[in-house]
Amino acid sequence: MSSAATLAIRGGQPAVTLTCQPWPIVSDLEAQWMEEVVRTGAWSWVGTHERAFCEEFARFIGAKHAMGLSNGTVTIQTALQAVGVQPGDEVIVPGLTWVATMQAALDVGANVVLVDVDAETFGLDPVTVEAAITERTRAIVPVHLYGCMVDMDGIMEVARRHGLKVVEDCAHQHGSRWRDQGAGSIGDAGSFSFQQSKVLTSGEGGAITCNDDEVFRTAFALKHVGWAPPGEDEPMKPAGVYAHNYRITEMQCVLLRGGLTRIEEQTRIREENALRLSEGLARIGGPLRVAKRDPRTTRQAYYAVTMHFDPAQAEGLNRAQYIAALAAEGLGLGLPYDPVYRHPLMDLQHSTSPVPYRDPAIMQDYASLRLPNVERICGETGLVMMHRMLLSEPAYIDQLVGAAAKVNDNLAAACEHFAAQEAAAP
Repeated sequence: MSSAATLAIRGGQPAVTLTCQPWPIVSDLEAQWMEEVVRTGAWSWVGTHERAFCEEFARFIGAKHAMGLSNGTVTIQTALQAVGVQPGDEVIVPGLTWVATMQAALDVGANVVLVDVDAETFGLDPVTVEAAITERTRAIVPVHLYGCMVDMDGIMEVARRHGLKVVEDCAHQHGSRWRDQGAGSIGDAGSFSFQQSKVLTSGEGGAITCNDDEVFRTAFALKHVGWAPPGEDEPMKPAGVYAHNYRITEMQCVLLRGGLTRIEEQTRIREENALRLSEGLARIGGPLRVAKRDPRTTRQAYYAVTMHFDPAQAEGLNRAQYIAALAAEGLGLGLPYDPVYRHPLMDLQHSTSPVPYRDPAIMQDYASLRLPNVERICGETGLVMMHRMLLSEPAYIDQLVGAAAKVNDNLAAACEHFAAQEAAAP
């Protein structure tokens, strides 16, 4: 057997020889703006670039208002408070999300009710949401995770029927559109992260979008140490709220404005390459596939490609072994987040957590919680591929498909390899 046909884990030549697009991407425009900002000394306090970015981002999302904040955790906290969530209220959150979604609700005094997700999209399931509603429920936080949007028709219908607020967690969805309406403009507020890995990034940072003037005014004051937003020719005035300093800086907004000049074209490229990848994997068959795209998603901004591994088609390989075989060929895939209720970065029973100080009679029992779809996705079947890989040339995508085909054609050999490893282990 030739070196090219032999699995890379067994000494063969990797299938992927092309390189992936580095991230983040910057241009001379940001460098020029950054130098100008640094030299002015006007680095914060709703400066020229912050105002411009908020206007540009609101147009991009399709929302009436947008405001910048220091990160994508305080955006959720602030948005929840701005739509009326108070201590003791219940907020429904998916059991599969980054820890910040749950922490943000806990940190504003709400009690978090975790529910199961849709098995295909990894997103909040309207059916499980409705089953979890009680007289204390105040808000729903749909998390548009990785490369799929939540069923916003179902979520909004449930919310309207029960009089609940909806705060969209759009940390992975800068520019996604549901029935041609932007993620972050469908619910009562949207929360965005601009952390280093995101498709629009300033290293750290975040934004809130909304269409309601009062939600905007409240959220602005909450993040801007109590100052109400300025009028056309009026200075800022105290808004009469209990607030914090969650401000974004001019330097962050320079990076974000630069990123906005490229994001439309980058989204187009990612969508085309995601389709190329999905069709290629479907053509070769085997245990790996891309999650089905809901036809109501009219534009998908891929933070990552949501993928499924089917153990029944892997001829005895488990997910970890399959990932290792693909990685050796040059196709690097990652795992979804751990279930948020037992994420290793968040000990819900530690003295620094608010959970031990809450009434256990009205709190969900996170220690014994098991959500079937979350457990299966996290433990057995879920996979993700990061967005920078989708910005590479089509030939690179074809090589990724070729890497999967090579492993799929040699599953028995892969099984022998890992069996030998286990037998040799002390």
